Amino acid sequence: MLSVVLVEPEGPANIGMVARTMKNFGFSRLVLVNPNLTEESYSYAVHATDVLENAVIVDTFDEALELFDLTVGTTGKPGKRFIPYRAPLYPWELRETLKDYPGEAGLFFGRESIGLKNDELERLDLIVTIPTSDAYPVMNLAQAVAVILYELSKAKPEPSVEALKPATMEEKEALVRVWAELLNVLNYPKDEERRAVFVKVFRKAIGKAFLYGREVHTLIGPLRRAVKRLEEC
Repeated sequence: MLSVVLVEPEGPANIGMVARTMKNFGFSRLVLVNPNLTEESYSYAVHATDVLENAVIVDTFDEALELFDLTVGTTGKPGKRFIPYRAPLYPWELRETLKDYPGEAGLFFGRESIGLKNDELERLDLIVTIPTSDAYPVMNLAQAVAVILYELSKAKPEPSVEALKPATMEEKEALVRVWAELLNVLNYPKDEERRAVFVKVFRKAIGKAFLYGREVHTLIGPLRRAVKRLEEC
């Protein structure tokens, strides 16, 4: 299931317009992080007030992260320098990536003024960007939501297999921690900053792999044994 997450939205009207846009394309799960929610929001939602009434409201970005197995960040400024763990998808690529995904996915949108912060983007599994003109690349919040949800609405999810549970964020982080332990034991790379990059790239790769919990535990086992053997040596 996909949820739209608005991180500290600044305009009450925008919150209502996003709710209306969600209902336009058949989405109903909304998460609000420290929102400026007022009567104006309900007014702009028009016939989508139920989306606002059922929204999950949390105080912090961290609380929102804990709600999902997979997280997707949005940005209007992907940057010109290639960074492996920040390479963005286009909306139609995201649609294919999320197709048939059985877990809880969160699509994060940032503040109208500054969007999502760099440290927030780095903590998300995937990044999506809308190709726009270089003359004015940043879109209005509700418009950006509309473009991405329109693309995602083209995919019709098939019934998921109950026996196969996607890996939770906690399980994926456990795998990343074991990978980091292995790099530390190997002292590879020797430069600590480069080693941190290796960990970030691994975390992004795990996020994109859509692993099941059973698969994550299968990978953790031999990695832990390798760490233990190396420490004994």
